[in-house]
Amino acid sequence: MAKIACIGAGLVGRAWAVVFARAGFDVALHDRVADEVTARALPTIARMLEGLHATGMLAEDPATVAGRIRAAASIAEAVDGVAHMQESVREDVAIKREVFSEIAAHAPATARLCSSTSALRGSEFLTHIPAPERAMVAHPVNPPSHIPLVEICGSGLTSGEQIDAAKTFFEEAGMRPIVLNKEIDGFILNRLQYTLVAEALHLVGEGYCSASDIDRVMTDGLALRWASLGPFAVAHLNAAGGFRAFVEQLGPMMRRMGEDARTDYKWTDEMVEAIHAEISARIPVDSIPERQAWRDRRILKTRKLQED
Repeated sequence: MAKIACIGAGLVGRAWAVVFARAGFDVALHDRVADEVTARALPTIARMLEGLHATGMLAEDPATVAGRIRAAASIAEAVDGVAHMQESVREDVAIKREVFSEIAAHAPATARLCSSTSALRGSEFLTHIPAPERAMVAHPVNPPSHIPLVEICGSGLTSGEQIDAAKTFFEEAGMRPIVLNKEIDGFILNRLQYTLVAEALHLVGEGYCSASDIDRVMTDGLALRWASLGPFAVAHLNAAGGFRAFVEQLGPMMRRMGEDARTDYKWTDEMVEAIHAEISARIPVDSIPERQAWRDRRILKTRKLQED
């Protein structure tokens, strides 16, 4: 099997390592903080694999999969002889440009180079390297080990052949990629997510409801349909005549509410602190790791339901 490099061993980087090792690839994992991989990432990966196995989402023995992941002491060592590289370092253009310069200097000329950036345009940090046609954004949802979506977006210099090859590669690795036709800040998922959160801040800030109410509207309302159907398909099923009839009936209301929505709402620091206090009363900050594990188990159960 081809060799894979994961640069950056934080939450996203180590989850990518799980994705690739689970697909049968040998993975070299590197982080700028030298001890991060061996001290924290590898033990965390072992626990992630045990969790996947316990929920039936990993057929192989977890130790066997974990054995495909090794620590690399440098970028040069990590990318030596690789077919694919996945970068997941800090969201900073200058840092990413520096990291990709080093990656491109040591990776094979044929290696595909992908960034996990969640908001930055690839044209800001991928076009200065040799052979920029092989570099692109492949933005996952955190954690990619549990959530299969990945958004592929070229930099403007990325070749169509490389994008097609990346789509096939991710599909073979068990992911479900989409391909953006052109660049846009935040790609698709985060534009939808941030727009919803911004309007939620507006509703809470103007006293229409509490932050807990917003969360309940999602978990006990919208999410129950959205877990199986996207918003267009939901609308299609909400009218006897399908999506066209839905828009004909509710289009004026949608436009009016769209004009009333405040995605540019000027929230205050005090408001953020109040929401933080409200949510922390339910989910204390020091319990976030345990709650993340609970979230991941729920994600896997939801995915099994989606297979019906």
